[in-house]
Amino acid sequence: MKLSYRTLRRTPVLEDIFPMVSSATAAPRYHRPMGTDADLDASRPRRASDFPYRSELLANLSALILLWESPRFQGEILAKSGEAIDQPAHATLRHLLAWGPMRPSALADALGTGASYVSKIVRRLEANGWVERTTDPSDGRATLIALTADGEVAAHGVYALGDRMIAEVLDGWPEEDVQAYTDLTTRFVKDAIASGERMLERGLRPLDT
Repeated sequence: MKLSYRTLRRTPVLEDIFPMVSSATAAPRYHRPMGTDADLDASRPRRASDFPYRSELLANLSALILLWESPRFQGEILAKSGEAIDQPAHATLRHLLAWGPMRPSALADALGTGASYVSKIVRRLEANGWVERTTDPSDGRATLIALTADGEVAAHGVYALGDRMIAEVLDGWPEEDVQAYTDLTTRFVKDAIASGERMLERGLRPLDT
């Protein structure tokens, strides 16, 4: 089944479901495993059954998060797809387009890395003409990292890769199934965000037994 761009635009992806998930989440290795049985187990993608949640939904989401947010997984897909951009640049452009100009410290938090590593990424993106440093209007002593016009084009290309990825996942799904899943996920995201705000205020409610 060929998915239309209109359908893809309405299809939630991982960052819509869990927008605060760090791309630095510990993740499996995606090279050919060698050695002991423990090495073999550590190298495979996680399955829902690896997570002892009572909720099957949460277990499946956890497996998906670890897979799709793995820098190694993303990097290998980029390389094997013939993309010139590497994973750190991919993630940086994605965040800057979604959130707008960011302080280096905030960008480091979003990427789950340190300030010195972010500086290296930013310097490479500056050399490509994709980002620039500007003064934070709310604090003249602070610096913001912002996309240039060329950087916005490159960042939209990053999101186009995500569209290709979700299209491959949903290949063969009937259009009505894609729409039903999209509708339910949209509802889930809305409720998850609202619940998250309440959890931040009062913590978790006791789980019914």
